[in-house]
Amino acid sequence: MQSRAIELLVGFFVCLGIAAIFILTWRVSDVTGIGTTQGYTLTAEFFNTGSLKQGAQVSMAGVRIGRVSNIHLDPETYEAVVVMTIDNQYKLPKGSSASVLTAGLLGSQYIGISPGGSLDDMQPGDSFEITQGAIILEKLISQFMYNMAGGDNDNDDTNSSGTSGSADKKPLFPSEPDAQ
Repeated sequence: MQSRAIELLVGFFVCLGIAAIFILTWRVSDVTGIGTTQGYTLTAEFFNTGSLKQGAQVSMAGVRIGRVSNIHLDPETYEAVVVMTIDNQYKLPKGSSASVLTAGLLGSQYIGISPGGSLDDMQPGDSFEITQGAIILEKLISQFMYNMAGGDNDNDDTNSSGTSGSADKKPLFPSEPDAQ
């Protein structure tokens, strides 16, 4: 009888562990429900969306206000068109801007909205005039490495214009004029 009780207890904890993993997965994936979000659609064109995916969150001031419902390529401008569904309870002023941002250093990408200064609200189907595409970490690193390889070298007495000498170098903090 005691072995049967231990087996039931172990089975209970295994089921509890599986349920905890399921709940954790559900929370991490940020799934809010099955079906589409009720709201109105806005579009934004980006030169580069990085790894932005359908279903990514749209947020303003750290608050989720919607989801990315579609991403496709515009055949005329060759830019990525991102269609967002914004919850009906949130009204965005005209002149708002949209940026592709990353949650943390290597986190998932999402759309960040900065409010505009207009008193009028954006209407369903409107498009963001001001957008900023994704910043690609690999490009930043390669640009940094390129600048470091070709940057200033203290052992080299050649300035960026190609002439030698240190007369053209300006100090970072100019000295104050002498008080006489």
